Amino acid sequence: MFKKILIANRGEIACRVIKTARKMGIQTVAIYSDADRNALHVKMADEAVHIGPAPANQSYIVIEKVMQAVRQTGAEAVHPGYGFLSENRLFAEALAKEGVAFIGPPAGAIEAMGDKITSKKLAQEAGVSTVPGYMGLIEDAEDAVKISNQVGYPVMIKASAGGGGKGMRIAWNDTEAREGFDSSKNEAAASFGDDRIFIEKFVTQPRHIEIQVLADSHGNTLYLHERECSIQRRNQKVIEEAPSPFLDPETRRAMGEQACALAAAVGYTSAGTVEFIVDGARNFYFLEMNTRLQVEHPVTELITGIDLVEQMIRVAYGEALPFKQDDIQLNGWAMESRLYAEDPYRGFLPSIGRLSRYRPPAEVATPTHAVRNDTGVFEGGEISMFYDPMIAKLCTWAPTRAQAIEGMRNALDGFELEGIGHNLPFLAAVMDHEKFASGNITTAFIAEEYPDGFEGVSPDQPTLRRLAAVAAHVKMLKEARAAQISGAMANHKRRVETDWVVTVGKQNFPVHIVETPQGTDVSFDGNGTLSVASDWTLGDSLFTGTVDGTPMIVKTEFVRGGARLRYRGADLKAVVRTPRQAELAALMPEKLPADTSKLLLCPMPGLIVKVMVAEGDEVQEGQSLCTVEAMKMENILRAEKKCIVTKINAAPGDSLKVDDVIMEFE
Repeated sequence: MFKKILIANRGEIACRVIKTARKMGIQTVAIYSDADRNALHVKMADEAVHIGPAPANQSYIVIEKVMQAVRQTGAEAVHPGYGFLSENRLFAEALAKEGVAFIGPPAGAIEAMGDKITSKKLAQEAGVSTVPGYMGLIEDAEDAVKISNQVGYPVMIKASAGGGGKGMRIAWNDTEAREGFDSSKNEAAASFGDDRIFIEKFVTQPRHIEIQVLADSHGNTLYLHERECSIQRRNQKVIEEAPSPFLDPETRRAMGEQACALAAAVGYTSAGTVEFIVDGARNFYFLEMNTRLQVEHPVTELITGIDLVEQMIRVAYGEALPFKQDDIQLNGWAMESRLYAEDPYRGFLPSIGRLSRYRPPAEVATPTHAVRNDTGVFEGGEISMFYDPMIAKLCTWAPTRAQAIEGMRNALDGFELEGIGHNLPFLAAVMDHEKFASGNITTAFIAEEYPDGFEGVSPDQPTLRRLAAVAAHVKMLKEARAAQISGAMANHKRRVETDWVVTVGKQNFPVHIVETPQGTDVSFDGNGTLSVASDWTLGDSLFTGTVDGTPMIVKTEFVRGGARLRYRGADLKAVVRTPRQAELAALMPEKLPADTSKLLLCPMPGLIVKVMVAEGDEVQEGQSLCTVEAMKMENILRAEKKCIVTKINAAPGDSLKVDDVIMEFE
């Protein structure tokens, strides 16, 4: 077996590979850029080599710099992770020339299937059903518009070398096709060093289901069942699960056999994924093949018990797969939630900064329940603007889908993350969504269920009452503590009030509180009593306990005038007052936010790429104003109404903070 491998990647996938290598007794080498000098994968590896400045196109995707690290450390093999150089034929060939094993497929398979245009042509030749589209190279935006009209709107504009949602746009008309082509081309060049674009028909209401394949160099090609990845935003997967709630055994077998046949046809070895779109009648169409490990591979590992990274390493060493197709069982259900550094309350725009608190739930593995968290960050670390915004992949497993979802709900409730904007509230909201729980989902789920963006969850009345009971319990403990302190100092005990008005959000609950041996009984003004039981103490950031027997994990933080409670996607302020204080508070005027309607504010930390207007221009509603790049994605900012540009404060190349004023209008 290899004695030393280099991981040509960063973040959580580099940490993931290091864990398996360590288990196998293999030494590891990390590479890092200026921005990653103190990164977790650098700390975890046995050795680390600096390879250049922060931008990926000056470090992680520069083949010669990675090769220098390989030579310097004497690594016998390289695992590319995903993204960066993982599907780069030239990188695999460079390693082969040096006599270094590539822990991935042969260069020929990468070229054939990693290139989305070529792979579609090969799939068509092999008789695989494919989505209609134009597989030739597209010269410019006007050519893209012409082809889009020939294919028929809506169309998907995609980077040939793309992946992870980078270089992908959906266009519904000529304007969007023109803009989408330019943005996809720019993103593809920045992320993959390859700006070739193709166009295909966008199939409405599809489900995104993919087959995990694993092949060795001894003629064995197997499928490890499927993953459903239909919960997507901007073509980027957010929640994945295995197996799919939609497939029946016959369709599963047909898709698996077709995926294996396609992989075998190109001499594929190692782990890979064949992606399909599936319509409501379970007709499936080849979409693309990813010739690498997928981000969502943990859910496959959880339902099969197979360590995909270990098998990739063994296959690269020349070993045969130790199992046959009939040996691969489908055991239980697994969920994966991708935790991103993006603010769901600001249109999911990227967020950067320091992780002032990072406390994931404890990882467990029992016969009835599992929690797994693949991550590449740590408390006190920084999220930079240079790389993918993923923070962690939180996974749960259970015997049934409903149990796996409930496990994920609890795990998300207990995941503490502060310092940056993040999508934890949104993930929690999806897990609680009736449509998701039913399994009746498509890739349009987010667009259909959150058409105006995510504005948080408005809890139902029973949940509000339980949160009010938690707030009352917390208030009782705080008052009891204050009474003990005042009693110790003044030799008399301050009286603890028992009648309060709890305001949660904008709703008032008059309550009567009584201490019990287990916690607190909270009576709701003649409308029943909720018993709160918990060992929560002042200073704990998580309330963990039960409310009338219902388990609850609530993020609890004291803020000015009350407490901030976060639960299942809801973010509410709770204020507990005496009846007289509540009466006076109702008379206070509401503070209105500042008027920013005549300003274009930068919605995220990023770089101005292009300004499309000039001072004095009259712009129309929806017109493009400028493009901001952040975390390898281009974002076009548009006019919200007809107006005149009076001042432009930023130019291409400027780096901006959140809410910096880009333009002013009249």
